[in-house]
Amino acid sequence: MYRPLADRIRPDSIDDVFGQKHILGDNGILRRIILTGQIPNMIFYGPSGVGKTTVAGIIAKHTSREFRKLNATTASISDIKDIVNGLDTLLTPNGVLLYIDEIQYFNKKQQQSLLEFMENGKLTIIASTTENPYFYVYSAILSRATVFEFKPIEPEDVRCAIDRAVSKLSDDAVFEEGVVEHISNACGGDIRKALNAVELLFDSATRRDGKAYISLEDARLITQRSAMRADRDGDTHYDIMSALQKSIRGSDPDAAVYYLARLLEAGDMLSACRRLLVIASEDVGLAYPQAVSITKACVDSALQLGMPEARIPLAEAAILLATSPKSNSAICAIDAALADIRDGLDGDVPAHLKDSHYSGAAKLGRGLTYKYPHSYKNHWVKQQYLPDEVRDRRYYEFGDNKIEAATEKYWIEIKK
Repeated sequence: MYRPLADRIRPDSIDDVFGQKHILGDNGILRRIILTGQIPNMIFYGPSGVGKTTVAGIIAKHTSREFRKLNATTASISDIKDIVNGLDTLLTPNGVLLYIDEIQYFNKKQQQSLLEFMENGKLTIIASTTENPYFYVYSAILSRATVFEFKPIEPEDVRCAIDRAVSKLSDDAVFEEGVVEHISNACGGDIRKALNAVELLFDSATRRDGKAYISLEDARLITQRSAMRADRDGDTHYDIMSALQKSIRGSDPDAAVYYLARLLEAGDMLSACRRLLVIASEDVGLAYPQAVSITKACVDSALQLGMPEARIPLAEAAILLATSPKSNSAICAIDAALADIRDGLDGDVPAHLKDSHYSGAAKLGRGLTYKYPHSYKNHWVKQQYLPDEVRDRRYYEFGDNKIEAATEKYWIEIKK
């Protein structure tokens, strides 16, 4: 039966695992736990192809447990019960390690069905997920399990895996210069993806004189866009969005266009447009009020143009925002006001500010003492605008930038 190359060369010891040095290195916490033989229930969190299943299998082997695997996309509660019914037999003298792949696809009832089996020790559960477990796994499970994060594999570790794979395939493979490096960088930290590419390239290689010649051009065709981890509903999407905004907030135009490019290459132009509009008000704000209008114009252009031309006005907006002066005074002001209102400080509007454009308003005392600012010098007159409950509150603080500082100086002079 055919077995993919990635499965054929799957490591069977901790020392053979590529990457994850932060938890499996010489003093890594997961390595130390494995070596004790006392394995807790665990959740392995990380992207595909980074060794989650491999490490679970190694743990089962090291602790002489029967290794059983279920995929949450197709498994049911009855599948779990079948495994439990097989405990305490001659086939499972040391218990069973149950590996549940993609546990986020189990509903609440299915996840809760695991609880009784997680505490008696006979059944050790290791669940994996590509999504943030603190969002997708129920708290009762999290309280009984230890979460370990698996990270994308670094290119140098991917190269080592490719070298091992090539030795398994044939001694007659001839790689054009740059092929291995390209695959290592283009796989997006996913060893399985890299090994699948190597296997496909080897099987389809041009053969001369008994040797398989693998070209860089073929490698580029096989791996095109493969480094993209694009899931509009997943963690990576929100991580990239967050990185885009924080890079612009941090005034780094290079990082801004990089993360913008990640979104555009993933086909998510609309999210990029929305986030740029938010950033213009939230992070640049009153330090450069025209940034909102310019960003809106760039977004409108992008939406009318479509890709690939849309990349140009969106890049213009990202760079403009990243290099603009920054102020968060607007968002701080509105959030402070919202906090007071949510705390119940929604007092009555002062009588002189209430609507008086109807007959009988005067009898109700509406607008009688209102002072019309345009009738006064500099179009300003002192009067109370906030309700009594918050009359002394100050929500807006002028930012320490050129525009807001000039505005503050102006009003200080006017209000003397």
